[in-house]
Amino acid sequence: MNVTTLLCVAEWAFFILYWDAAAKNSSLAKVSELRQSRRVHQLLLNAGLLLELVPVWGLRQQILPNTALVVWTGLSIQTAAVAIGVWARRVLGSHWSGEITIKVDHRLIRTGPYRLVRHPIYTAWLGMFAGTAIVLGQVHALLGFAMAAFAYRRKIRLEEANLKNAFGAEYEEY
Repeated sequence: MNVTTLLCVAEWAFFILYWDAAAKNSSLAKVSELRQSRRVHQLLLNAGLLLELVPVWGLRQQILPNTALVVWTGLSIQTAAVAIGVWARRVLGSHWSGEITIKVDHRLIRTGPYRLVRHPIYTAWLGMFAGTAIVLGQVHALLGFAMAAFAYRRKIRLEEANLKNAFGAEYEEY
């Protein structure tokens, strides 16, 4: 494993460990998505991450040039995504959940990265996947990114409906 791949994996490890530690501060949910729906998302995301990081026989063709510029661009995207994700997670505070939920005393957050992007955490996760795909530059990595994009497209549609239901016109205006 070369240094840039090691850095890439280290950023994933940091991001996932931070995410797990920060999850302990979440408020109680008033309404939550079905467990089966959450499992589908987790399965797609975990399969995408494995597909992205583990070279698969027959899918190792290099589709991006393995130059320093390309690799460092991918690492830069990944690092920026980590920063955005941590920032967004901190701004959400106890309102965050891995599940699609409405928390007790939930309010619509429109500060920090949420004033710029509607789903900065999902953007960050996809940035992590995109950066990794660029660093590795192989077909399997691109397919892993595509799987994550599909997972988040699905989740965003479900979350949008949940937030519209909970906040009505306020969310529509946002």
